[in-house]
Amino acid sequence: MTRDEILDSVRIVLSEHMTHPHMQAFAPEARLNEDLYLDSVLILQILLNLELEYGLAMPEEAIARQELETVADLVGLYIPKSAVPSFAMTGGTTDEGVHGEAYYDIKVHCFVSCVCDGLKRQGLDQRPFYFGVWDAKFTVSDRFELLYHSPEISQDFFRDWFTQLYRVPIREWYDPARSKAENLSTLIDLVENRPETGSVMVMLDMFHLPERENKFNQNPFPHYLMLQKTADPEKWFVHDPDYRWEGEIEREKVIHAIMQPTVGGGYVFDNALARNPEPQDLKAYFEACFVADTNPLVDAVRGIVNAHLHGRDGLTLAELASAVRELPVITIRKYAYEHGFAFFWRALKLPAGEFEIWCEEIEALFQSLKNLHYACMKLSQTGDGEQAAAVFDRLEESDRLERKIKDRLGEVFGLWCDQNLPAILLPRRAAG
Repeated sequence: MTRDEILDSVRIVLSEHMTHPHMQAFAPEARLNEDLYLDSVLILQILLNLELEYGLAMPEEAIARQELETVADLVGLYIPKSAVPSFAMTGGTTDEGVHGEAYYDIKVHCFVSCVCDGLKRQGLDQRPFYFGVWDAKFTVSDRFELLYHSPEISQDFFRDWFTQLYRVPIREWYDPARSKAENLSTLIDLVENRPETGSVMVMLDMFHLPERENKFNQNPFPHYLMLQKTADPEKWFVHDPDYRWEGEIEREKVIHAIMQPTVGGGYVFDNALARNPEPQDLKAYFEACFVADTNPLVDAVRGIVNAHLHGRDGLTLAELASAVRELPVITIRKYAYEHGFAFFWRALKLPAGEFEIWCEEIEALFQSLKNLHYACMKLSQTGDGEQAAAVFDRLEESDRLERKIKDRLGEVFGLWCDQNLPAILLPRRAAG
């Protein structure tokens, strides 16, 4: 197919097969997220429909691409091109790598990003705190739906460990026993009287802040960010470390997103109090976070697929796509493994070349989980049980890749303990 034919196919898929409500902005130069309101899941839906309706199969290695910005970029995926060299994930130059000052500042968990924001400003290393992110808690509903946010999930684990590691008390100001109006009054007072080095964090529903990019386009989309007052009483300064954005937004619009019944939460803290963690505390934190023998996300998706495949509790394959819709929100947490490797690599002065190899393995895990999501969507949309084999192949691949990453990470953790902890704190090693 020619470029114009592919473009027309994308238009038909969006307008006729997906009944997309924002077609008035459709054009080659239209931005997928900002103009067409297409998130990563809807883009996968386009790819799937192009394959099923027009035979335009997408190579698996292209499914996980993140640099798509416009409709033209999407069409370009199907146009043959010369290979483009890839670059290391560290963000540093080839002379620096993992041992230099520059590194890719991974943002994959909004609460963690907020509390870590001040650590770098204080010259402290935030990377160890990301030990808790790669297997951060999620839930599976009683209808076998994967959820990154639910009433069963709290931030207590991260809050308590942040205080133990960095000596920064984090106080929860939001009281679920009080009304939304009462909590809003508390928030306004905290913002108005925020100390110079203090931080006021609040949960809001990003779906109701159309001025801000919502890369997952979830509805609702609970998200933590931080607020400050400005010289203009009608505006608040919004600082969103997870999305690397800050700027002024009309106060009433922010309040509207905060007051949604889908969200509720907030904390205050002062990172000026932060101190470097003690080695024994880092050891305890890593051990509290590290799930060595299983991969909870893969296990959960496997259970969800089996429940829909076998019709448990009346479920159907048609419901599977919806059940795994939030998989991309959790998948991106796997990039936190890079922070773990980077911390130990720098501390142990291990070869930078091997670090880059493990970054490639982490990228392969991310792509495998993205391909798994696509395979689940295909199984759901076709209703063809024979497509289940591809889903289980992706599950096994993801499981294998993550176990490999965890095995090496566990090894370097052991080396780090040997170098940084007195023998009295280490388990006795067998003789011989």
